[in-house]
Amino acid sequence: MSKIYVTGLGPGAAEQMTVQAKKVLEQCSVIIGYTVYIDLIRKEYPDKIFLSTPMRKEADRCRMAFEEAKKGRDVAMVCSGDAGVYGMAGLICEIGRDEPDVEIEIVPGITAATGGAAVLGAPLMHDFAVISLSDLLTPWEKIEKRLIAAAKADFVICLYNPSSKKRADYLARACDIIMEYRKRETVCGTVRNIGRDGETCEILSLESLHDKQVDMFTTVFIGNSNTMELNGRMVTPRGYKDV
Repeated sequence: MSKIYVTGLGPGAAEQMTVQAKKVLEQCSVIIGYTVYIDLIRKEYPDKIFLSTPMRKEADRCRMAFEEAKKGRDVAMVCSGDAGVYGMAGLICEIGRDEPDVEIEIVPGITAATGGAAVLGAPLMHDFAVISLSDLLTPWEKIEKRLIAAAKADFVICLYNPSSKKRADYLARACDIIMEYRKRETVCGTVRNIGRDGETCEILSLESLHDKQVDMFTTVFIGNSNTMELNGRMVTPRGYKDV
């Protein structure tokens, strides 16, 4: 039976792809994904059949994967980061309800939250929430409620998709909400191009974060009430008493 492997590529660097993900890409004859992600791996697998669709054609991409699998080919449906974190795993499973003869396997990867956290230091050592600021699939009113809940509960907050040309003020709006419940000097961090050429990071206050220009390639970390900067690293203590 043919199989679709929904595969997380990690943040971008080849060495941050899991061994399992590499084996899947070597095994599958067809690799399908968003154009940007396909371009990251195309040179490494020149003998593969590559199929891609642009942004906002995710359902078409999934149906394409099932069509290829029904031809008897093993298919790798690739995503950046982890396929189950804002990736394609859920949509593949939904569409797969009508494709019982095609087996599905989810292959995990390193998501931006953990990849970016490693660059900054150790900001996610305690409870945290991951929230996307993209309102393409989630209305802003619901995003706002989630920001308020996470801020009230003193979670470390990791923000995906913090800004775009159409959403240039969304990070500032999120910071305004969070500053209702957090001090302006709360330690925050940003990482851009995690694991890729041009990777940059910065540790700054919540007040400074409010005015920072970021883009879709940036992941934002907002500390909790105990998060601190230690020797140039963003650290959220776990609370060990004997340290």
